[in-house]
Amino acid sequence: MKVNVQTPHFVADQKLINFIQKKMNKLEQFYDHVIYADVFLKVENTSTRQNKIVEILLSVPGNELIVKKQAKSFEEGADSCAQSLERLLVKRKQKIRATA
Repeated sequence: MKVNVQTPHFVADQKLINFIQKKMNKLEQFYDHVIYADVFLKVENTSTRQNKIVEILLSVPGNELIVKKQAKSFEEGADSCAQSLERLLVKRKQKIRATA
């Protein structure tokens, strides 16, 4: 799967990009037909500690799944997004099997 990581207004280190790539590749265990993932990492200018926003757009045949999470760190946000996408992909796979 192709993973595009976009980080407006800052530069992400390679360690973070590798972590996100690993999480996205893990999603292919739950659904084989994932085309690509667009990952947007944003920092919100607020005084709260949870100012990191991770937004993931996952493209599957016939649909796009979008998940957005806010967390203290990008790793925590990416992990939370991956868990949500995992549930969505499992649900989608069950729905496809039920109609087939």
